[in-house]
Amino acid sequence: MKFSESWLRSFVDPACAGDEFSHLLTMAGLEVEEEVTVAPHFGGVVVAEVLEVGKHPDADRLHVCRVDVGSGEPLQIVCGAPNAAAGIKVPCALPGAELPGGLTIKVSKVRGVESFGMLCSARELGITDDATGLLVLAVDAPVGDDIRRYLDLDDRLLTLKLTPNRADCLSLEGIAREVAALTGAPARFAAVEAVAATISASRVVVLDAPQACPLYCGRIIAGVDAGAMTPGWMRRRLERSGIRPISALVDITNYVMLELGQPLHAFDNARLTGAIHVRMARNRESIVLLNEQTLELQEDVLLIADERRPVAMGGIMGGADTGITSVTTEVFLESAFFAPKAIAGRARRYNFVSDASHRFERGVDFGGTRRALERATRLIIDICGGQAGPLSEALATLPERSPVRLRPARVVRVLGMAVSTERIAELLSRLGLPFTRNGEDFIVTPPTYRFDIEIEEDLIEEIARLHGYENIPAPVPRALMSMLPQTEAVRPRQRIRQILADCGYQEVVNFAFVEEAWEADFAGNAKVIRLANPIASHLSVMRSTLIGGLVANVATNLRRRQNRVRVFETGRCFSRDPLGGPVAGFRQPWKLSALAYGSALPEQWGSALRNVDFFDAKGDLERLLAPLTARFEKTAHPALHPGRSAAVVVDGRTIGFVGELHPRWQQKYELPLVPVLFELDLDALTVIPLPRYAEVSRQPPVIRDIAIVVDQALELQQLDDGLRRNSPAIVRNIKLFDVYAGSGVEAGKKSLAFRIVMQDTQKTLLEADVDAAMQQLTAYLSEAFAARLRV
Repeated sequence: MKFSESWLRSFVDPACAGDEFSHLLTMAGLEVEEEVTVAPHFGGVVVAEVLEVGKHPDADRLHVCRVDVGSGEPLQIVCGAPNAAAGIKVPCALPGAELPGGLTIKVSKVRGVESFGMLCSARELGITDDATGLLVLAVDAPVGDDIRRYLDLDDRLLTLKLTPNRADCLSLEGIAREVAALTGAPARFAAVEAVAATISASRVVVLDAPQACPLYCGRIIAGVDAGAMTPGWMRRRLERSGIRPISALVDITNYVMLELGQPLHAFDNARLTGAIHVRMARNRESIVLLNEQTLELQEDVLLIADERRPVAMGGIMGGADTGITSVTTEVFLESAFFAPKAIAGRARRYNFVSDASHRFERGVDFGGTRRALERATRLIIDICGGQAGPLSEALATLPERSPVRLRPARVVRVLGMAVSTERIAELLSRLGLPFTRNGEDFIVTPPTYRFDIEIEEDLIEEIARLHGYENIPAPVPRALMSMLPQTEAVRPRQRIRQILADCGYQEVVNFAFVEEAWEADFAGNAKVIRLANPIASHLSVMRSTLIGGLVANVATNLRRRQNRVRVFETGRCFSRDPLGGPVAGFRQPWKLSALAYGSALPEQWGSALRNVDFFDAKGDLERLLAPLTARFEKTAHPALHPGRSAAVVVDGRTIGFVGELHPRWQQKYELPLVPVLFELDLDALTVIPLPRYAEVSRQPPVIRDIAIVVDQALELQQLDDGLRRNSPAIVRNIKLFDVYAGSGVEAGKKSLAFRIVMQDTQKTLLEADVDAAMQQLTAYLSEAFAARLRV
């Protein structure tokens, strides 16, 4: 809502001004989004009258004017404006004047003719962008008067950022009511009297949709002059409220809308046929609006129609066929109340919005419908002439204003401060909210212009606003608090994030809503959880894996020429659970996923450049799991390379997977290099075993290496598990350090070399003990895996 402060002060004139006034409105919930003066700073410009206009002797497009500036002797000024004419009054910048943009006016010669000033357009004064000619002032403008004072150019323009519930403040009267309540200054509203009918012409109004429009008023005004000029004061107020003046009849309806908050519409009465019907649109019925847009309507759109056709979209915009023109002599003036639910969203459906729909869908004062019609009628007759007919009114059931009980004890409890019943009564009275008393309680009946007051909390909010949010005390909370225990068996999620950050990964947060193709590609999920109302057409399903978001992050980075990417994310995933699940058949586990792309290390002189591989990601994963020990088992996953992926198993339970992205998805998502990634159940990482004491041996370890030849197809994990299960007690560690296949090893075989570390806590191992242990391991390998020693 944009308006001029001087117009508002014609209703209520509080003592506060400037920033203090803006702060007052903002703290009351009417946020002042912008405040500017009507025109930028300038000085030395006065009202002048053009006495004579002659042609310049050396320039066809220039005029030599004699101008009265109120100083006694007329000035000679050279002017190039096409509308320069004798008898008009215009702004004149005198020598020494400073105009916007830093221009200083001096006495100068223009094509050999001396000029003692400059006649100004609105653009040169910074008022509007109109540069088509001089700014022509009213004939009664006092010559010599300062133009800033005459045009009130120091007036401030305020723009309020209103919340949708404060429709009552979409008018100057509504804002004035608020200011009067906040400051205690008296409000002066326009006295509106009924206009007596002087002609009998009228139209019947029929409410065919009374629930959508329970009140419709109309009146014929005959003999109007559609070419009458809009008064300067009205034009200025409209322009300063962001509305472009069009014609006197249209300007009056806009003016009353801004003044009282009631949208009006004027039809050319000669183009109407028969009775006015307020009805719902018929299927595929069409209308051409004033904005020249042709619409094919749906059946839930409210129409104003005559006996032949629709003439307006109810509460939104009038039709072009019955609009006011320069030859209109008779108007049918409409003022109605349309239910907010019947208007909400209809204009946006057809990709436009209007001032009327903006107000009606939030709620317009149905108690002021007739008053607005009478106010507009009087202005039309005073400005455009004409005679008014009787008021036609159709009335159904208006919205009921249900009383709301306000309990003082509840006010104290919600606001956290003491508020006496006398103070509550005072504030309600200042707000214009009528009430009665029932014991200690207040029974408040909301006025017709307050659609936002329905429950007790709405009234408490009004008390808080008027008392002042900044005046509500903010005591320091006091509570008996104890430090929560932090057990060693639970690892905080923040620590898990920190470990990955230490490994060079950066945390990302992606939408839980993803593309349906991601679910098919990266999770093989055919039973997606589809959103009923997605925020975007491509984000239509809930994710069951975090991989899609990470792949998209890599693609985004590559488009920005970032060729080395390490990202991870923790978040909920969503899947259907046939066993019921904790939430109505759905599971919502927390997962952690990480992805590495590009070079294994940042480019540097100390190491050769190589791309990240499976074992880099596996190493980061093992660091993340520690002190847990994981087994890696061959697996198949829809997102991963079939031969370069593994399931992650901890304590016999599969908690995730690790591997390279499938070549198919690498190609589809246009990734030049293959990413390596892993995904785990986050809960499995948070539970870790408590540390246990183990004696540290003081005896020297004995290390033996053994190389065996086994079948190429034998999996290392199977062999490693068997060795650890069947190793003697003195064996402390078994570690693979070499794999070889080639010359010296027969085809279909491979050589595996293990390092065996043996140690006893009580004694130094003898050679016989070591040999016995090695023979036991060799015998087991030969028997279980047909392995033979490599020599």
